[in-house]
Amino acid sequence: MYDAKQRLMHFLLLKGLTARKVRTLLPEFMALVEQFRQSPARKMAETLSSWFEPIIRMWRFTKSNGITEGFHTKMEMLSRRAFGFRNFENYRLRVLAHCGWDGVINRV
Repeated sequence: MYDAKQRLMHFLLLKGLTARKVRTLLPEFMALVEQFRQSPARKMAETLSSWFEPIIRMWRFTKSNGITEGFHTKMEMLSRRAFGFRNFENYRLRVLAHCGWDGVINRV
């Protein structure tokens, strides 16, 4: 079971593969999911099956929305500190100041 878990982790850490490489890895991944389906980890096999397309998409494309999520977290943090802003312009200026606005968005 440990070896199967390690192989699954290897698959889930793959990113930015070519279409040809994905086609070669797909049967191995499906066999691994089937192995989990025959073990006490049936629920995990069901989860992997339901997330099959997003996992394959993750192998092919490396884009993420991490930067957007980071800015969203900072904006939520500002709102919590201020207990809400009555004036949206003040909130907007605070967000721009906190996120490092100098005419171009700096990824802080």
